[in-house]
Amino acid sequence: MSTALVFNNYGGPDTQELIERSIPLPGPGEVVIEVKAAGVNPADWKIREGRLGRHWKLPAPLGHEASGVVIAVGDGVDDFAVGDEVLGLPAEVYGGIAEHTVLCAENTVLKPEEISFADAAAIPVAGSTAYDVTHQIELDAGQSLLILGAGGGVGLMAAQIGKVHQFTVLGVADASKKEMVESTGARFIESGDGVVERVLRIVPEGVDLVVDLVGGQPLRDIAAVAKDPKNVVSTADPATAEELGGAGVVRTTETLGKITEVVKYGLVSPYVRARFALADVQEAMATAETGHAAGKVIVEP
Repeated sequence: MSTALVFNNYGGPDTQELIERSIPLPGPGEVVIEVKAAGVNPADWKIREGRLGRHWKLPAPLGHEASGVVIAVGDGVDDFAVGDEVLGLPAEVYGGIAEHTVLCAENTVLKPEEISFADAAAIPVAGSTAYDVTHQIELDAGQSLLILGAGGGVGLMAAQIGKVHQFTVLGVADASKKEMVESTGARFIESGDGVVERVLRIVPEGVDLVVDLVGGQPLRDIAAVAKDPKNVVSTADPATAEELGGAGVVRTTETLGKITEVVKYGLVSPYVRARFALADVQEAMATAETGHAAGKVIVEP
């Protein structure tokens, strides 16, 4: 048997529970892994609350990125073998926050030995998102990148990617995350009332690219600093970004391999700052759900 985190109804944290289930078997194009670490993301609690639709069959699994060791390989999978250390995205009916899960082989890559399992578990969703959102609009060295929500797992990696490309990076976040945002090389700007004025004091001409990881009214406010509305890209609130003249993030299939290589060579760190045992997963979820977690939250079965 194997333990996994699910939610039994759409709603708050009280709908989550750990259950026992059989160790899954791989279907065609899938691999089963013994999970070593799983990432916690805003999408987890948003799905549980029904914010992203109510089409998931209940009880529904939680966790959208994981790393671990392959224990079984499905038909048609030639790139992985039992014993391989990997990271990737779970198949739709399986969650990453579990002792064992199923990964889609096409959304899985080998884990370089230079990357820990904990760091690897932050790459498939958070790392890939950071890579996609910073490459959707091509900037030149010296141009400006503003990240709204720079203190979370995606934001910190996006800031580091910006520095790799020699962008001028401005990180908007809560005051409690100032030191961590600045550690990426970004210029910290406190979020909240007056944020637009604080940005424009630094870049009076506006910024070349606004990356939004928050959405809602904060996105509406910060969009005013973009030189061109088309250069507002949101992962959190595509509808509002489009209304303002921008766009939602566009996902690309080759990103996982690219960002894994970037992390391998030490150019970007996933900034894992909170690690929990599976038995303490409710605390892990609560830490991520507050929106105040600095860096990445990981569960380690």
